[in-house]
Amino acid sequence: MAHDVTRLRNEAVEIFRAGLKAVDPVGVVKRHLVRRGHHLLVDDRSYDLTAYEGVYVIGMGKAAAAMARAVEEVLGDRVREGRINVKYGYGLPLKKIRVTEAGHPLPDEAGLRGTAHIIELLQRTGERDLVICLISGGGSALLPYPAEGLTLTDKQQVTQLLLQCGATIHEINAVRKHISRVKGGRLARWAFPSALVSLILSDVIGDDLDTIASGPTVPDRTTFADCLHILAKYGLEARIPARVLDYLRRGAQGEIPETPKPSDPLFERVQNVIVGNNRLALVAARQRANELGYHSLILSSFIRGETREVAHVHAAIAQEILSTGNPLPRPACVISGGETTVTIRGDGLGGRNQEFVLAAALDIDGLHDVVVLSGGTDGTDGPTDAAGALADGTTIARARQRRLDPERYLLNNDSYHFFEQLDDLLITGPTYTNVMDLRLVIVG
Repeated sequence: MAHDVTRLRNEAVEIFRAGLKAVDPVGVVKRHLVRRGHHLLVDDRSYDLTAYEGVYVIGMGKAAAAMARAVEEVLGDRVREGRINVKYGYGLPLKKIRVTEAGHPLPDEAGLRGTAHIIELLQRTGERDLVICLISGGGSALLPYPAEGLTLTDKQQVTQLLLQCGATIHEINAVRKHISRVKGGRLARWAFPSALVSLILSDVIGDDLDTIASGPTVPDRTTFADCLHILAKYGLEARIPARVLDYLRRGAQGEIPETPKPSDPLFERVQNVIVGNNRLALVAARQRANELGYHSLILSSFIRGETREVAHVHAAIAQEILSTGNPLPRPACVISGGETTVTIRGDGLGGRNQEFVLAAALDIDGLHDVVVLSGGTDGTDGPTDAAGALADGTTIARARQRRLDPERYLLNNDSYHFFEQLDDLLITGPTYTNVMDLRLVIVG
C-alpha cells in the first residue's frame, strides 16, 4: 500500500476518533448538569436539592454507565440509589448505582430483570424525590417490559423481524412502544409524581425525543394504527406472533389505552434534555480535519436510506472531487452522519457501516488517494465486534489477489468476513457512547 494512502487512512481514523471524543458521555452530561451549592442546574432550570428527600438515578442504553458516572461525580452523596441497564460489556464500576448488563439489539431475560428492578425503585419514590433518567441509544432493547398478555419471546420475534425487513428506527420504535409497559412515555408514568429529569444522548436522525430509546419519558406521537400500517408496509402481519397482532388491533379499536400524549399532565413534572447528538460528533470531526489541512464539509447529519445506495452517492462525490474539484478542492474531507438501513438478503455477518464501505470500495476501485471510512460511534456495527471498516482505491485489487469475490460478499451481507481477511476492520472496542454513525470520504 502506497505511503500516501497509508497516511490518509491513519488520518481518517484520527478524524473519526475526534468525533468520538466530542460525544464522550461524561463530558456531555457535565456540560448540562451543574451543581452550585444546594442547587442543581439542568440547562435553563434550577432544582433546589434541599426540597428533595432523595435523588435516584435510572437509565438504559449503551452510554448509560458512563452517563451515570458523570451524575455521581456531580452529585456525590446526594445520590441515594440507582439502577441502569447497559449492553453486555458496557458496564462500569459505580458507587451508588447498580448496573445490569443485558442483550442488544435483541432484548433478553437479563434486560427484563433489570427493568423490573428499575420499576421497583420508581415505585418507592414519591412527590418529594428527584429522579434522574439517563437515556442513550440501545435503550429500547435494554428496557424490555412487555405489555400485559405478551411475552419477552414475542418482543424478540417482533424486533428481529423489524430489524431484518429494513424498517427505519422510527418505525421499529413505534411498534416497540405499543407492545411495552414502559416505552412511549409510560416510564414517566411509573415515576410520577416524582420530579423527573431525563438526560438524553441522541442516536436518531433529527433528535426526535419520542424515538430515542422509544421515548420512555416523553409524550408519544405514534398510535396503534401507525403500528398496523408499519406491519402492512413490510408484509409482516402473517409473520409476527398472533397475540401481538391481536393486541395491536385491539389497541387501534380503542380497547387498550394509548401511550401518553402531550396533553397528559404527568409531563408537567418532566424535563427532557438532549445532551449530545450526531451533529456534535460531526463538527468535532470537521475541526480535526481542518487541523490536518483538509478542506472539509459536513454533508448532512440526516443521511438515511438503503446503505448501498448511500454508499454509491458518497463514492460519486469522491469521483467528482477528483474530476472537477467540486464541492471541495483537494485535499478534501467530506463528513456525513445519520443512520442507514440494510435489507438483509444473505446469511453473512456484518453491519450497515461495513456494508457501506464494501459497496463504496467497489465504486472507488482504482482511484488514487481516496479513502472511505464508516463507523458506528457505539463501537459496534451490527452483531459484530467491529465499529465499521475502511477502504481505499486498492482495496478491491488486494481482495482479488487473495481470491476474494467482493460482489459475492456484498450480496451475502458478509462484509465483516471480507474486511476481516484484509485487516481493514475498524475496531474500537466499547466506546460507552452512541450517536449514530460517522462516515468520511477523504481525497488526498
